[in-house]
Amino acid sequence: MKILGIETSCDETAVAVVEDGTKLLSNVVATSLDLHAVYGGVVPEIAARSHLESIIPVISQSLDQAKTEWSNIDALAVTYGAGLGGSLLVGVMSARTLSLIKNKPLISCSHVLGHIYANFINSTTLQGYQLPTSQPEFPFIAIIVSGGHTQLALFKDYFDYQLIGKTQDDAIGEAFDKVAKILGLPYPGGPAIAKIAANGQDSAYSLPKAKVGKYDFSFSGLKTAVLRLAQEQVGENYDFPSYMLSERLNKAQKANIAASFQHIAIETIVDKVKLAVDEFKPRSILLAGGVAANSLLRESLLKSFSCPLLMPDIKLCTDNGAMIGALGGWQFKHSVGLADAYSLEINPNLSM
Repeated sequence: MKILGIETSCDETAVAVVEDGTKLLSNVVATSLDLHAVYGGVVPEIAARSHLESIIPVISQSLDQAKTEWSNIDALAVTYGAGLGGSLLVGVMSARTLSLIKNKPLISCSHVLGHIYANFINSTTLQGYQLPTSQPEFPFIAIIVSGGHTQLALFKDYFDYQLIGKTQDDAIGEAFDKVAKILGLPYPGGPAIAKIAANGQDSAYSLPKAKVGKYDFSFSGLKTAVLRLAQEQVGENYDFPSYMLSERLNKAQKANIAASFQHIAIETIVDKVKLAVDEFKPRSILLAGGVAANSLLRESLLKSFSCPLLMPDIKLCTDNGAMIGALGGWQFKHSVGLADAYSLEINPNLSM
């Protein structure tokens, strides 16, 4: 069973072909990141226009890479939420149209669930991928960490799950982006913070951990603490503009602030996962989302748990069509999310 997955929730136009929800046959991504970097974040209108230009070529490239034709595709899967409205619309309308033209079933997929199901891909015909060697075992704990989401979920079966924790304000990826701006680092902030943090000391500064619900997260206070720390380091008061801090901070200060921030942000995630593991006794742990590419987070989780920890290949952490192709495959098997090609609508605020 071959599923063509389409993902256009933000700034990546991504299409993949996945067989039986586990085998990756193709994975093509066209990103408009360079167009957004100058603005320090994703501009929705620019992202939507980029999707319009890229969607058809990317679909064609994905089929070519998979060495397959439309006649061999069993169904189309598409992200219909959550995400940017204009971006989602391009993917959903393309999938609806192709579903009708090619006479293929249409499957509506959640972006967040897609990130989790990237961990179900454990084989590929493509070069350069490091994939899990086994399938997740139920029950499992899933930690989703990205620019828009920080969530903790307990899965008892494929589609029997409950959300047990989420951020009360900023997502962890959003906090990385905002701290990067304070330090004068480029967008996206996650890789930039990790790069200079490697030259800093994570114990150089004492930063706070938020005290919220047992499994919930909060990163707004940590972000503000970094701002106050930076202002203090340059000898200015709280009213000193954040955009002027980077030119006053030296390299050592920036590296130490980045390392201290990253240490506390990652430790916050690990602490919550430990609580969930102690209570629910899962048979495996799944890491998902763009921030899952962070090497410190991966190393910290590997050191902290004895049960299997599944992590996607780095290329499958950020938004991609493979995760939607995998999720769509499992949904198709379980008759979940089958959609009407004449009426499927986007849901930018879709929640787990």
